[in-house]
Amino acid sequence: MRRDSRLSGVLHVLLHMAERSEPATSATLAKSMDTNPVVIRRIMAGLRDQGLVQSEKGHGGGWTLHCDLTKITLRDIYAALGSPTLFAIGNRAEAPGCLVEQAVNSALNQAFREAESVLLSRLDKVTLSMLNRDVRKRAAARKISRPTSRKTTK
Repeated sequence: MRRDSRLSGVLHVLLHMAERSEPATSATLAKSMDTNPVVIRRIMAGLRDQGLVQSEKGHGGGWTLHCDLTKITLRDIYAALGSPTLFAIGNRAEAPGCLVEQAVNSALNQAFREAESVLLSRLDKVTLSMLNRDVRKRAAARKISRPTSRKTTK
């Protein structure tokens, strides 16, 4: 089963944007993510609808952050993405007639709820500002002034 990496990707893009003083085009952001600008525009439109980013059209336009990094948590970003499914595992059947499978589902559903609660609680405690500070600390350790995209660090 394929993993949903949108949260990781969006965080990557937002942190690159945090280091920019000028708007970033979809093409620029797509290059840092090694993806298509259309994918970036689709994701960013959802974030714009949540008030996290804004866009300007025309020459010199692009995407900019429109939020306070100290107040936006990873859970806020997760919610802005539509709260995608957190786990790739699940029950074989949602409404089984078999008593054994009902017992299995009950145990697994409880474990899934508990794990999801712990993960969402952790996402609530991490802000974009905390991630940005970590990026800057890592950049300082490498003696570079700005973080680079994945493509240029290979």
